[in-house]
Amino acid sequence: MRLENFLALTRAELINEPCVSNFENIIFDANKVKRGDIFFSFDENSIDAAVQNGAYGIVFDKPTLISDNEIAWIKVTNLDDALKRLLRFKLIEKEIIAYECNEIILKLALQVITQTSFLVVKGDMRTVFKSLWQIEDRATVLFCPTLNPRDMFANVKALPKTAVQPIEIMEQTLFETSFIYDDVFYERQLISPFFIPYLEELLHLLKNLKINFRLRKFTPIEHFEAVFTNKKFEIKNFGTSDKVLIFEPNTSLIDSEISFLQTRASWANIIFILPSSIQQTENENIFVYESTEDILTLLKENSFHFALIVGVDKSILDRETTKQTQQLTLDF
Repeated sequence: MRLENFLALTRAELINEPCVSNFENIIFDANKVKRGDIFFSFDENSIDAAVQNGAYGIVFDKPTLISDNEIAWIKVTNLDDALKRLLRFKLIEKEIIAYECNEIILKLALQVITQTSFLVVKGDMRTVFKSLWQIEDRATVLFCPTLNPRDMFANVKALPKTAVQPIEIMEQTLFETSFIYDDVFYERQLISPFFIPYLEELLHLLKNLKINFRLRKFTPIEHFEAVFTNKKFEIKNFGTSDKVLIFEPNTSLIDSEISFLQTRASWANIIFILPSSIQQTENENIFVYESTEDILTLLKENSFHFALIVGVDKSILDRETTKQTQQLTLDF
């Protein structure tokens, strides 16, 4: 890429008058820099190593000391924003179409094997840049606008809303589903029936785009995640306990998950532990918390089969286990 084009695309400022006018590759790891590359200095302590390895340009957004006037020193307002602008231009050039979806569909899509012309993106700007910079022409991308910026793409479409080919559920528990789709039987998949409508949307998109795909064994995603525990809140193997904590970090799913549990497990004693910042409806089984310590106290004080815990993930159990271990050590 020519230096003048790079400056125009990123709206950057050239600090010096370098001898170089072109770059080869965009690199983030100083140890991987080769002669002719341009280095994005997310770690300013690596700039000297990048220069020694042959970088033709250094892109920075923090005060930086110029150590070699022959190469280009390029100041940007924000490194992530500069990468996004470069990537947007590249995706326009390659005629890429992006489909936006919610977080659950995206995380299910990460567990579906597809052809190389369909990419699912998730991660920080550097991760997304690496996955998309060499994307093939006229490929399709699936992304979630709450996880990655929408303006990274010029051509964004919504998921198709035409009639979907339904998934036929054969057997189900709260956390496992056996189903048939497109005449293929998927037995005891570790996916809750709660997620099946989301999976239908994803599979309909792939069918609509004529993308070849293959479903592999599903693993839990970070939503409606079931953790089987004992009375001490030690994690047990799946299905080996009658006390289940269900973690949901996304507060926007509260209503649908409460409704799902009340409908599908009406026989069970269910409690709902929600952050105090969310307005609650009157329900004797709803409890609010201010801190993670409050959550653990509420779990200990109440009897339940299922506890839906919203706004945190299962890492709070690690803290409780550590606390119990420390207590045992002190007692001993």
